Amino acid sequence: MTERIDAILESIQALEQELEEEFAKAGAGLRFGLEHGRARFEAEVLRRHHELKTGLARYLSRANPLVVLTAPVIYSLIVPFVVLDLWVSAYQAICFRVYGIPRVRRSRYVVFDRSALTYLNLIERFNCAYCSYGNGVIAYAREIAGRTEKFWCPIKHARRVLGAHPHYADFADFGEGEGYANHLKRSRAKVRGEPGAVS
Repeated sequence: MTERIDAILESIQALEQELEEEFAKAGAGLRFGLEHGRARFEAEVLRRHHELKTGLARYLSRANPLVVLTAPVIYSLIVPFVVLDLWVSAYQAICFRVYGIPRVRRSRYVVFDRSALTYLNLIERFNCAYCSYGNGVIAYAREIAGRTEKFWCPIKHARRVLGAHPHYADFADFGEGEGYANHLKRSRAKVRGEPGAVS
């Protein structure tokens, strides 16, 4: 990888860190804190949240009938989400141990914290939990797939790939066959977290 690309990647990482810090500052303005990993709001904020809640009867009376009709299609995705969740969990439990790859912590991707938002009614909370699960499982599976690709085939595609996983930037350039064997060794060492491993 060129020095310029390395510098750009470092800039991106610094900007991501800065963005996280700004999100934290914005969250501080909402007067909540984390206790034992759970969000806790101040009493005044909770009171206001209760006032903002839309009751179930009112919520359902305002629902678009076409949205209600499509709900079973949306919720049917729970089946492939659960299968994916179970399958990639079993896959990494078996294969990552063999390859020496650190396991992905599912709890960092599948997060259920929106139930603390008292301004959401029961249906909204259920929908938030469903979306948290679906998107969390996809992110979890993506990280497992990314580590797998970094271990077995760390080569960039000839065309630009949209939404590539974070490991992709370290991959060897397409068609760069001369140094590929060494790159593969370095990539495997890095994904395993071996000391002194660099891309």
